Amino acid sequence: MSISRQNLTIVIVTLKSQKIIDQCLESIEKDIPIVVVENSNDHNFKNKLESKYNNLRCILSNSNLGMGAGNNIGIKEAKTDFVLVLNPDVILEKNFLEEIFSASKEISDFSILAPLENKFKNYKILNNLDLNKKKDLPFKVSYIDGFAMLLNKNKLKEDGYFDENFFMYLENNDLCRRVIKNGGSIFVIPKAKINHLSAKTVDDKFSNEVEFSRNWHWIWSKFYYNKKHFNFLKALIVCLPTYFSSVLKFVFYFLTDNKIKKKIYFNRASGFINALLGRSSWYRPNLED
Repeated sequence: MSISRQNLTIVIVTLKSQKIIDQCLESIEKDIPIVVVENSNDHNFKNKLESKYNNLRCILSNSNLGMGAGNNIGIKEAKTDFVLVLNPDVILEKNFLEEIFSASKEISDFSILAPLENKFKNYKILNNLDLNKKKDLPFKVSYIDGFAMLLNKNKLKEDGYFDENFFMYLENNDLCRRVIKNGGSIFVIPKAKINHLSAKTVDDKFSNEVEFSRNWHWIWSKFYYNKKHFNFLKALIVCLPTYFSSVLKFVFYFLTDNKIKKKIYFNRASGFINALLGRSSWYRPNLED
């Protein structure tokens, strides 16, 4: 089944994204339904978006669930067969949707499609080979970055969508790995292009809190991902060097009284310990105004 305006919904998960979301929304054609999942209880944000965009509905999760769980809410809410998952700091280029629609008619079967990011490579080629890829034609990959991915719900619903154990980081890697393992296919559409502003999802005034959270969750997710797809020993081998390095850096920044760096490396070590002990990805940044 090819993609059209009648069977596509766009899902965007937000959190304190007021300063960036409009750039994303203005790049989306007005006849495409949009579901925004705001990971808070910010009724003011919801009301502003819904009053400004007639094709948009905002769902409040009432707590910070993370990207995977937030996306799952939007995906399940969508009434269409296809869902384009976007970060709020992604801007679609002109004719993006037309290129997606056109390419989908030429691909007989797919689980996930992805655009091409203008500034950097947002995919990994199967078996690390990039041979005989014809310019501008869709090509198969084993992995795509999660800030822009179009999901075929009919292909994914049996295996689930995003693993909600991940709060942030590697939930898209996990989904792509499961798709490939179960015989699905992932394609990049070179003519469908985007611009990703990168790390601009949350207001800059919360930059320290976001950095603390990133360091905690990066190592937690890395351990969990390797344990899930390989084994406990593999996760330990991959993550232990980061843990020991973090402990040493924490001690150094503790002695030099650098509070920000000290907190960053404490969180990195803490994320590892919590993953090692099998605890959930519980850490949340303080984003209160």
